Amino acid sequence: MKKIASVILLAGGVLTVLLLSSCKSMSTDELKKTIEIIDVETKWVSKHYQPWPPRLFLVPVISFRVKNIGVEPLTYVNFNAIFKFKGDPENLGDNFLAAIRGKAIMPGDTSDVITLKSNFGVEGKGVESIRSNPQWKPVGVKLFARSKGSQFVLIGEWDVSRTIDFKEPEPVEVK
Repeated sequence: MKKIASVILLAGGVLTVLLLSSCKSMSTDELKKTIEIIDVETKWVSKHYQPWPPRLFLVPVISFRVKNIGVEPLTYVNFNAIFKFKGDPENLGDNFLAAIRGKAIMPGDTSDVITLKSNFGVEGKGVESIRSNPQWKPVGVKLFARSKGSQFVLIGEWDVSRTIDFKEPEPVEVK
């Protein structure tokens, strides 16, 4: 009976050690040294459009890929993008995404495109009314990452392009 209890206790100890080692948190420095953000694109996209009465709501977006520049496979990386009008202390909007999950990014490899879209933006009647809207001011985006229990770490900051990735449908001709 004592032998069985000893074996169970030993197996429990081994399992605990294995679980704790697999749950090791990553420091912010390790995270910064492991990922490189490449192929960054920023623009404005439609969150809502209705032709009548005319209404268009555009939000800023950042898209990028992650390159693993570390020596270990990269898994479980969350990103948070904070969008702000330049010079404004308040957030315009943000987006959190648990981006890298099941399939690890091996050292030297890159991820698929990751896109983070603000939840708030600028509204107008159409593309031209937004371009002339004084509320459509320059926006910047800060990108943060977190992995395996690390704290969020600032990965980079970019200006959001004034490119609008939306084309209004052509008016329908009435004959």
